[in-house]
Amino acid sequence: MGLLSSVKDIYSLDTLDTRFTTPSTVSYSTAVESRTDRNGKREVHNTPDKRAQPSKWRTPEFLLYYLVIGAAVPYMFWVAYDVSRASDPRYSKYAHHLSPGWIPGRQIDVSDNQYHTFRSNLPYMIGLLALHPLLRRVWEAVFPLPATNGSSPRTTGPEAAEARLNQRISFDYTFALLFLVALHGFSAIKVLTILYINYNIATGLPKRYVPVATWVFNIGTLFANELFEGYKFHDIATLFSSTPKIDMVSDQAAMIRLGNWLDSYGGLMSRWEILFNITILRLISFNLDYYWSLDRRSGSPIEKKQLDPANLSERDRVTIPASPSDFSFRNYLAYAVYAPLYLTGPILTFNDYIAQARHRPSSIETGRTVRYGIRFALILLAMEVILHYDYVGAISKANPDWSSYTPAQLSLLSYFNLHLIWLKLLIPWRLFRLWALIDGVDPPENMVRCVSDNYSTFQFWRAWHRSYNKWLIRYIYIPLGGVDFRSWRRAARSVVTYLLIFTFVALWHDIKLRLLIWGWLVVFFMMPEVLGKAAFPARKWESRPTAYRMISCVGAVGNVLMMMAANLVGFAVGLDGLEMILRGIFRDFSGILFLVTACSALFVGIQIMFEIRESELRKGINLKC
Repeated sequence: MGLLSSVKDIYSLDTLDTRFTTPSTVSYSTAVESRTDRNGKREVHNTPDKRAQPSKWRTPEFLLYYLVIGAAVPYMFWVAYDVSRASDPRYSKYAHHLSPGWIPGRQIDVSDNQYHTFRSNLPYMIGLLALHPLLRRVWEAVFPLPATNGSSPRTTGPEAAEARLNQRISFDYTFALLFLVALHGFSAIKVLTILYINYNIATGLPKRYVPVATWVFNIGTLFANELFEGYKFHDIATLFSSTPKIDMVSDQAAMIRLGNWLDSYGGLMSRWEILFNITILRLISFNLDYYWSLDRRSGSPIEKKQLDPANLSERDRVTIPASPSDFSFRNYLAYAVYAPLYLTGPILTFNDYIAQARHRPSSIETGRTVRYGIRFALILLAMEVILHYDYVGAISKANPDWSSYTPAQLSLLSYFNLHLIWLKLLIPWRLFRLWALIDGVDPPENMVRCVSDNYSTFQFWRAWHRSYNKWLIRYIYIPLGGVDFRSWRRAARSVVTYLLIFTFVALWHDIKLRLLIWGWLVVFFMMPEVLGKAAFPARKWESRPTAYRMISCVGAVGNVLMMMAANLVGFAVGLDGLEMILRGIFRDFSGILFLVTACSALFVGIQIMFEIRESELRKGINLKC
């Protein structure tokens, strides 16, 4: 039971992120006190939700489902493995995307450049993950917190909080400058220039112009970074050397040589613009948090609500503005280039970053961080094993003749492709969040559920890249007025809101037509779920829960198929590739028969998903995703 209990702890929601088991309006330490019994034993469970249905895990219906799952899952893995064997006649067409692996007798799929780059640099990142917190300890020893009587550091009170803030931010600021130079070389000047302009937009413009100027500048920066490929010094030198004031051939050649020399020192990541999109979100967060703070400077919300600043809930950390003195350039730079979250996130708002710098979050506990690290290691191992045995990524990269694959092979190649996309995003996000946790900062977990544990389009987008979803809600969704489908006029306005949000999401990912199509497809595929809920309102089926569950499951199967199609277009094979895959599935009766079989398996899987969420409700946990 000890081993089983340890495994359950590793895979518990509380280990993943305390935000999943603690309401956003309640501080973690308060929630923990309410869950601790007289013997000091802590229970993660909250008060059971009254809407939760009785458990179905041991019913005959679910025993049948277990048999289906037990047969379907091994078959799915076998199909993907079978088309990846060297004996497959198409093997030679994608073999150049494979490299020798560490599992004896197996090659590894290195076709995905993004994950291959991450994998190659993983040892260095793990080294930095260990070095950065150690350097902070050295910094804290050299610049210790002030002492009260000359004997011991202050540990409580406003002065102690300000001292901790100054100590942490000064380190983050210094490390950020060094980190930028190491990563981007002379291109760090470009990053700092963008940051400086954005800071002056927030603090230098009249208040009424700040939101519009912020959005125009940052969206414009996204386009400019893409169009000018990171503003190479060679191109800048060529531009300036062609001006009338510089007409000497020798001067022109010297400027171009200087530009080439500066470009040659591009640091560890010379193409800084590739991952700068995540920094754009922090720039917008700083500007809008500053803009909203201007309306709330008449008094401190913490004092008005009589809150403990060292024991704030997540919502309070995000919504209560930082003090006016916190919006300095030093704090801004430390936040925008905070090393653990700089490259990939998760995304932390400026207000939250400052609040956590003042007071260490009570949710950071050594045991939980260790379990989270073990969970990261296991997910990394899972990715490595899949890449050694299922070459679905390499097959897709080789522009295959999809008509040569059976409907089952086509479907499962697509399915596993989506899992590889999920894993290649999940792994960096968890590594960098682990780094932040070790450093004493608790950012939101980006992935709530496995990609295969989703059946609702709306809930999927709440769970996928969760910190980005929270950012979109705070800075776009709420300012646009949210959504409301209770009337046709409000529904039309809501659709426009979603179109604006997903247009931004698509352009933020990359300025490509297929991603724009993906964004609009997502909104289009949301509408059947809206119409289904309107046609079958839950309140009218309260007396027939089983019938309602079956109807909902049929609709959810359609949702899953649409979500798979949209994500294949956006992140895997594109629109043409999806068209060829669908043509291959529907080319004869065997394809239609397989599709019916696959939908039946999805039906069973979704029933399992329903029950997982019901079991969470029985524990008082409602993730809404």
